Parts: sequence; structure tokens; C-alpha cells
Amino acid sequence: MPWDFALILIVLGAAVPILGRRRVRHLIAMPDTTKTERLSLYASTLAFQWLAAGVILWRTSIRGIKPAELGLAIFNPELTITITVVISLLLLANQLLSIRKLASQPSELQASVPQLALKLFPRDNVERLAFFALVATVSICEELIYRGFALRAFEDWSHSTLVGIFCSSLLFALAHIYQGRRGLISTFTVGVLFAGIRTWTGSLIPPIAAHFVADLTVGLLAPARIRRALASSVVAPEVVGASDAR
Repeated sequence: MPWDFALILIVLGAAVPILGRRRVRHLIAMPDTTKTERLSLYASTLAFQWLAAGVILWRTSIRGIKPAELGLAIFNPELTITITVVISLLLLANQLLSIRKLASQPSELQASVPQLALKLFPRDNVERLAFFALVATVSICEELIYRGFALRAFEDWSHSTLVGIFCSSLLFALAHIYQGRRGLISTFTVGVLFAGIRTWTGSLIPPIAAHFVADLTVGLLAPARIRRALASSVVAPEVVGASDAR
């Protein structure tokens, strides 16, 4: 494996999880975030994602790898469009069910991930616009990084598609290690699914679209549902206590 590819993979497997976890711990320790802090976080994530994608495109071009070989092409339009629609609808349904399930379990609402969501997700139209740009960036850049570059690098190094899928999915999961054990397993599973689709279709379009739909759905719908569920869980004991007193 070329030294620059190995260095990029080391950064993805070590530095990104460590820095991400440190940032999340800092956010969880905060009582809340201000609008300026949320917008600044969006902006810094945007900058890092495009920087990482730019470095990867630069180094792969130096090594003679064309964008189409990273999945930035459509080789079979009918298959690609069909898979894009199907996987996006499946991810949308899954996210809606997950949000509904979370809101119905008050004990889960105090966990770190829901509390982190309340601090990070947008609260007004300006933040929603910035969040839309963030989700679009993350969907494009992370798919290029993990299902484009990492999958190709591991596959070429091992001469095995299965190894490429497994290792790229593991890197993707490690980048989300701040979500805990459950999040680690779910993101690894999603990584395997996306990598398999990328291998099947030869294109990043389906995983990019599904990634975008999944993240945007959670970002726009989850906070309100979580807040309503938290309010209900606070009111419910008071109502019960009043009825018992009577």
C-alpha cells in the first residue's frame, strides 16, 4: 500500500475517533449550546470534511486513480436509480421508526446520544439551512472517504472485496465510536450495507442519497420528538401523584 494511503487510513482509524470522542465529551458536559456554538460546529465540520475529501482526491489522482474508480460515476443508470430509491426509502422508514421508538422510551431519553442530539441539531430556520448544507457535505464526503477511498485502498491491498468492505466499514464505525457500543454496531452494519451497494452498483450515488436522507430526517425530526417526550415524562409523575392524593 502506498505510504500516503496508509497515512490517511491511520488518521481515519486513530485521530478521527479520538478527536471526535473528545469533542463529544466536551459537548455532553455543557449544559446547553448557543446558536453561535452550533453554527461554529457546523462550519468546522464542513471545513474538515471538504479538506479530507480534497486531500483524498489529490493523492488518488497522483496515484493515477480516476474519480470514476472511486465511485464518482454512474455505470448502470437503471440499477443505480432503482437502488438509490429503494435504499433511501428503507433508511427513511428505519429512521422514522427509530425516532418513534426512542420517544416512547423515557428512560432512553437521558442517554448521551439523545442529549447530544438536543445540543447539536438546529432550532430555527437559519440553523436548519446550515444543517442542510452540513448533511449534504457529510453525505458526499464521508461516502467518498469510506466507500470510495478506504474501500478501494483496502481492496487493492488485500486483493479481496470482502476485506475491503469489512475494513472500510470498521473505519466508518470507529469514526462514530462516541455513540457507544450500540452506535458502533449500527454504524458498522450501515457501513457494510453501503459498501456492498457501492461494490454492486459501482457508484457512490445510492449510499450518498441514503446517507443524506437518514441524517436529514433525524436532524429535523428527532429534537422536537425528544423534547415532547421529555416534557411528557416530567408531567406524567405529577399527574399520577395528584390522582393518588385524591
